[in-house]
Amino acid sequence: MCRFLPTLALLTLPALVAPASADSANVARDPAHVLPSDAELERAGARIGRITIETDDIFDESDPREDALLYRAVNRLHVTTRESTIRAQLLFASGDRYSRRVLDESERALRSQRYLREPVIRPIAWHDGVVDLRVRSEDVWTTNPGIAVSRAGGENKFGAEIEELNLFGRGKQLSAGYTHDVDRTSLGVAWRDPAVWGSRWTSNASYTDSDDGNGWTLGLERPFYALDAHWSAGFSAGSVSQVENRYALGTRVDAWRADRQTFDLHRGWSSGLHGDWTRRWTAGFRYDRARFEPTDTALVGPLPDDRTLAYPYVRLDLLQDDYVTTHNLDQIGRTEDLRFGTQLFAELGGSQAAFGANRDALVTSLGASRGYRLPNEQSLFVAGSWGSRLEAGSVRDSLLSASARYFWRANNKTVLFVGLAADAGSALDLDHELMLGGDTGLRGYPLRYQTGTARALLTVEGRYFTDWYPFRLARVGAAVFADVGRTWGASALDVPELGTLRDVGIGLRFGNTRSALGNVLHVDLAFPLDGDPSIKSMQFLLKTHKSF
Repeated sequence: MCRFLPTLALLTLPALVAPASADSANVARDPAHVLPSDAELERAGARIGRITIETDDIFDESDPREDALLYRAVNRLHVTTRESTIRAQLLFASGDRYSRRVLDESERALRSQRYLREPVIRPIAWHDGVVDLRVRSEDVWTTNPGIAVSRAGGENKFGAEIEELNLFGRGKQLSAGYTHDVDRTSLGVAWRDPAVWGSRWTSNASYTDSDDGNGWTLGLERPFYALDAHWSAGFSAGSVSQVENRYALGTRVDAWRADRQTFDLHRGWSSGLHGDWTRRWTAGFRYDRARFEPTDTALVGPLPDDRTLAYPYVRLDLLQDDYVTTHNLDQIGRTEDLRFGTQLFAELGGSQAAFGANRDALVTSLGASRGYRLPNEQSLFVAGSWGSRLEAGSVRDSLLSASARYFWRANNKTVLFVGLAADAGSALDLDHELMLGGDTGLRGYPLRYQTGTARALLTVEGRYFTDWYPFRLARVGAAVFADVGRTWGASALDVPELGTLRDVGIGLRFGNTRSALGNVLHVDLAFPLDGDPSIKSMQFLLKTHKSF
């Protein structure tokens, strides 16, 4: 959704703050000596000495363009991130061997935290085999009170909330809010702690009370926080009871009540990073229960079958360390981490009545992804996954998914993006039918417009990154796009297959870099070229996304 702050509305607009210059970091204690290169420090076996943490204000008051009353007031009102909060995310400590790879991974870890932007870690002094480091980052506005609105697929969503994403400068996240959309009206509260008591453990909890039910989640985990991390552990649990609507051609036709409970307990082991590769093993137990019953609405189609899966499982992950940073590709005015390394995973579990299941099943999932550097400022990222259950010799709820994302940077302001995503299902559970519409990438059509057991979506988008920087508060981009998609396979309601659906459109993009929302506001006009005569000739979309 799109969020607006009543008293500080400017902070929900995007803004670009230039990354802190590294020039001043390359000054040794003795000005007559130049700091060795990263490779030289590593060959010399340098040890890390003093680690200095510096956090810049949201606005740079030394810049005449940002030395205004409002900017100064924002800096004074904002609670600066504590030094201990940043140290808790670093993957190195004083006394460790110097490694540029570890410093780069620490920068990525800091960039993943919503309360910081543009972290830079650089050596600042070299003496007696010891290298001192400076960690410098910029704070963002993290208190987000206000209203939120969005529109997609011809439907509006409205909300109001109060959210603090860096509570007392400690990186904790607390939010409470109200939302109203096409499905339900809800009140909720959520908590997340990315470093419990300054440790590697993370925690989260949430509760939602809706007009059609309620739900809660709870989790505590020590993840594989780094490529060289040697163990992980955690658990998660959740429950939700709500009415789920079934759609045909964008119109609600019936509904059922779904009660779902999940639980997962796991422990992971790894020998760490060897060369460019990390191998991780995880063993755990998972419980997944879903119960369905009719509502007051008469059912037009069949009701999904109740299912309870309970099984121990084992998982293997293989990860390759290969990252590159860039700007203005999928974001506006933020450093982006492109993952080119290969990632593979395989998971196998056995559900049996002895563990509380209502069916015996072999539960499997596989996945792979990789990025490719192509000539002339081109890159390609591909991914695929498959998951299924084998029950009584038959494959059930099988879903094969594949995607490709292609980028070509024509010049420093223009990027061509082409995305292709496809899914093919077999014997899908009725509550897992595939949908395609204005809320799932086919922007010119109503939400949940087509359903089936398979779908494909092609998106071609020309992206333009402007120099427009109004009031030093917003970086603006623009896009022209075309979407082509369709579904296949009979749905539970025998929705007519309308074949290939196409749309074209134009839009504006507002990247968000001065606040912890960290998203991109999309304002689009999309024009459907196919479909039944009842749909509108133009769709207006207002929505926030994680990317351009």
